[in-house]
Amino acid sequence: MGHDIIAIGASAGGVELLLDLVQQLPADLPASVFIVVHVTPNQPSVLPDLLTHRGPLPAKHPLHGEKIVPGQIYVAPPDNHLMIRQGSMAVVRGPKENGHRPAADVLFRTAAASYGPRVIGVVLSGYLTCGTAGMMSIKARGGLGIVQSPETALAHDMPQSVIDNVAVDHIIDPAQLPELLARLVRMPAGPEIQPDTFIKQLEGHEPGTAVEIACPLCDGVLTEAQRDAYHHFRCHVGHAFSLDSLVREQSEAVERALWAAIRALEESAALSSRLSMRETGDLRERFTEKANSQQDNAELIRQIVLHGTLLTRADGAKL
Repeated sequence: MGHDIIAIGASAGGVELLLDLVQQLPADLPASVFIVVHVTPNQPSVLPDLLTHRGPLPAKHPLHGEKIVPGQIYVAPPDNHLMIRQGSMAVVRGPKENGHRPAADVLFRTAAASYGPRVIGVVLSGYLTCGTAGMMSIKARGGLGIVQSPETALAHDMPQSVIDNVAVDHIIDPAQLPELLARLVRMPAGPEIQPDTFIKQLEGHEPGTAVEIACPLCDGVLTEAQRDAYHHFRCHVGHAFSLDSLVREQSEAVERALWAAIRALEESAALSSRLSMRETGDLRERFTEKANSQQDNAELIRQIVLHGTLLTRADGAKL
């Protein structure tokens, strides 16, 4: 068998590259092309139509359970993971990975598990690190890895992360990609390779090392798979993160918690103020003091969120 499964992951700056790519692919390409682009979840995608009109191969959003056909381009629908099975596809709203749904990691991982050395993984322009863990799965099973040269990318994070952590086969200018794919799909695939323990932990088939960090999306316990400088985290629900994406998600979770604290303090201050108007004497004074204190605390936290203001020792004593 040749390399008849092409899995492509892209984000910012990737759509233009995909349009140029499909325009130059041969009409008799003996492979199926699967594409994940990070898109807004609540807006319809016209990418399949754009790709169909630009090149000789038809493109579509696949249906859950649809059979895989050579010479067809399949694009992950918004807010759904595209997963590859033996001979068919699954389209599901599974747990987000690196904050994305669809995620390139999901496409790459399931392609590698189903077709092993027949897979070609391609990572194009995009921010953060989606695609790195999936490319590890592809390479671990004998597939081929292609990465856009970071200096040619609008957003170099995704290709650079793959290059830093995976021994890929080709680092190329996007203009070289159509000819390279047309040549690689006709080359015989190598032998099946069984993944090691790290890859099994990376993919969630074996538990990694437990870490004292909660999942920022569901508060579940995270486990970690680590190889050299690469860290990958996964919770029991299935949310997955690189170290960079975990830091980003945690920062957003902290901000949400701080805004919730502000709201709770302001609501409590308003209630204490109303109670103070109903009371007299010492009780009225105590409720007034409580309302003022809660309002001050809410304002302190607001300044931290909006301006990054640091607390002084005196501020710390007030909280």
